[in-house]
Amino acid sequence: MMKKGFQLLFAVIGGALGVQCSDMIGRPLFDVIASVTGLEISGVKGWMFLLGAVLFWSVSGSVYRGLIQALQQGEERITNVPVIDLVAGSAGMVIGLVVSSVLLYPLERTGALNPLLLMLCVAVLTYAGFRLGRVKKEELLAFLENKRKDRSRGNQGEAKGFEEHKILDTSVIIDGRIADICKTGFIEGTLVIPEFVLEELQHIADSSDLLKRNRGRRGLDILNKIQKELDVKVLIYEGDFDEISEVDSKLVRLAKVLQGKVITNDFNLNKVCELQGVSVLNINDLANAVKPVVLPGEEILVQVIKDGKEHGQGVAYLDDGTMIVVEGGRDFIGTTLDVLVTSVLQTSAGRMIFAKPKLLEKAL
Repeated sequence: MMKKGFQLLFAVIGGALGVQCSDMIGRPLFDVIASVTGLEISGVKGWMFLLGAVLFWSVSGSVYRGLIQALQQGEERITNVPVIDLVAGSAGMVIGLVVSSVLLYPLERTGALNPLLLMLCVAVLTYAGFRLGRVKKEELLAFLENKRKDRSRGNQGEAKGFEEHKILDTSVIIDGRIADICKTGFIEGTLVIPEFVLEELQHIADSSDLLKRNRGRRGLDILNKIQKELDVKVLIYEGDFDEISEVDSKLVRLAKVLQGKVITNDFNLNKVCELQGVSVLNINDLANAVKPVVLPGEEILVQVIKDGKEHGQGVAYLDDGTMIVVEGGRDFIGTTLDVLVTSVLQTSAGRMIFAKPKLLEKAL
């Protein structure tokens, strides 16, 4: 029914155009026909209306199918575009129209621009505004979010109105200790899990390498545990930075947009965040900070498990993984003994303790 109505409307439009062209095209055409056939044809406008209607009716089916197909494709594209992209693009389009009006109106008044060039300039500026709006959507979201927070702080006070975003990277999710930290309640604010981090985890979980596959699945299990079992706010950030390919760079950009902090145990990402002025929380630094403090002269019960790098040394470990180098401990491998701490060395890899067997101390 709709197709028939469209064809009828299209035929009427064709007939109207035929009438409009009767003086310019129809009359010379019928004069030629009259001169060739010798027949005088009257009612040029009526014949042109009929000719235009028949012509447009004959092509209306193809036009209707093409129009419906174009509408369906446009609908599919719009459906796949996030709402924030549409809103940001529309806002940018409005800005582009305003800018084009301000810039081109004086030129239009002076007649320096012909109508075709004017329409082209307006279209270019409008499209540029649309693209700029979509590219800057994250900054727009951050601006609106900060405004909302400012109003909330003004109404409720600083303590009640602010919730800081903590952005998780892939390494800290796979590591798993973040779930235990959240369980203790030391992490405040909202945990942000970017969608591009989820995609990276999915790729790792689908890897053909067994170790990578297990690490990826562990990361996904940790996320499920945080969402379902822990009392912590979790936000899945669906935005992306298409112009950036590296995940670490995207995390830094997102932290700037949300004015949040990156939680990681990746040394390189830690350094990049520091260079870019982004706050970072390193799980390894936290682990080192909460390790028991051991002072020279203290006595520790350890089990020597292997040789050290230097001759005669033995190596033991505390429960938290801290390595203890025991001077003269090679002879005690596989045994448990008391050692006296001689010095403590703090390195970028963690804390290292040097000690010697208490038995040797008594012997001296």
